[in-house]
Amino acid sequence: MALSRRQFFTLAGASAAGTVLMSPLKALYAQSANGQSIRGEGYGALIPDPNGLLDLPRGFRYRAFSRTGDLMSDGNPVPAAHDGMAAFAGSNNTTILVRNHELSPGQLSTPRAIAPANKQYDQLCRGGTTTLVVGSDRKLVKHYVSLAGTYRNCAGGPTPWGSWISCEETTATNRPFTLPDDPQTTLPQGTNRPGDPNNVSKPHGYNFEVPSTAEGPVDPVPLVAMGRFSHEAIAVDPTTGIVYETEDAGDGLFYRFIPKVPGVLRQGGTLQALKIKGMPQAITKVNFPVGQPMAVEWVTIDDPDPAGNTVKVEGFAKGAAQFTRGEGTWFGNNEVYFTCTDGGEARLGQVWRYVPDLTGATGGTIELFAEPSDQSLLERPDNITVAPFGDLIICEDGPDEQFVRGITQQGRLYNFARNALNTSEFAGACFSPDGQTMFVNIQTPGITFAVWGPWERRRS
Repeated sequence: MALSRRQFFTLAGASAAGTVLMSPLKALYAQSANGQSIRGEGYGALIPDPNGLLDLPRGFRYRAFSRTGDLMSDGNPVPAAHDGMAAFAGSNNTTILVRNHELSPGQLSTPRAIAPANKQYDQLCRGGTTTLVVGSDRKLVKHYVSLAGTYRNCAGGPTPWGSWISCEETTATNRPFTLPDDPQTTLPQGTNRPGDPNNVSKPHGYNFEVPSTAEGPVDPVPLVAMGRFSHEAIAVDPTTGIVYETEDAGDGLFYRFIPKVPGVLRQGGTLQALKIKGMPQAITKVNFPVGQPMAVEWVTIDDPDPAGNTVKVEGFAKGAAQFTRGEGTWFGNNEVYFTCTDGGEARLGQVWRYVPDLTGATGGTIELFAEPSDQSLLERPDNITVAPFGDLIICEDGPDEQFVRGITQQGRLYNFARNALNTSEFAGACFSPDGQTMFVNIQTPGITFAVWGPWERRRS
């Protein structure tokens, strides 16, 4: 029941204000702390779906499409493990979705992202992204692979220039090893046994950019200057082009990437890690006061593309602060929010807020924005988006029933959708550019839904 298992703020959308995003969450925690009710009516009770897929409030409808195994427009089956996703405006009132597939090399029994050999980053890897074009009638126009040969494409983030940054949540490396005579011999940590389905042929742990306008597999160019580490999510400052990055590791850091050319990430740039002034090598997991801004500076990573998993080691040696299991990050209102899955005294997670200095005179400030202590508030919230009417829409990833839930700006929590098919998580919630359709995935067996209805009807 951590505050965020994977990417709490990744897909909020770069146009919403930070205060709009955070006020419902803060109000929720404040009401709970004061003993007030946090339960709201939302859109009313969920109606059982006769098709056994998605329970929704009365008046709402859905359309399911692009299921795992369906034949796509490129002649290949839809890959499995639907995950992070973002929506972009297309031509003729269409919506373009770019969707991650969180697949590892060993998942041999599920469909993979298929592309020509020269369009696969690593032919031993099965992950990537697919692009879906959805008409104004919410019917699927076409869908196809847009990135292939990558590893565990879990989260990422949209850019202001209309692309999706897909993040590899791994630092897998090809480490050949001569097998001993005894096949039961334990190999050195990180070594790949020849023939093992988890082998990779190239280093992994990179970001890859997929333009929303891509009409097929993109050239899989790893953005090595952005760092090789266990990436989780990114958020872009639309004014400066600076990209903020989280690292899903217990001893991970919080990074910023300053591109040489804003909006052109392939041209390289400078990777830096956040350091709290006066607190070198701060361990932020526990014992930090909530709501106290602390001045920061940024240390430069000299080797952003090392042979091993040492970006965080270099940064920490230079005084950077450690953030435990950095997950989703989001930029809005000139502020950056990010979460840490198991931070805090109760290990229920933390929400951090970084405020850049717009004058450039200092490195800005960071503060622990929220640290819940009541695990009953939400059950493992995951992907989140801001609805056009200001509510937070949250994909839960709990151990039992799976819900999409909403939080009003007054801090009231309500159920919006229930997975009536199984106990697989929801992922990738996002809204169409016109705000009339919510798209969301069920990860397994892999289904994308378009949901619409009387959004204006919401009650307290």
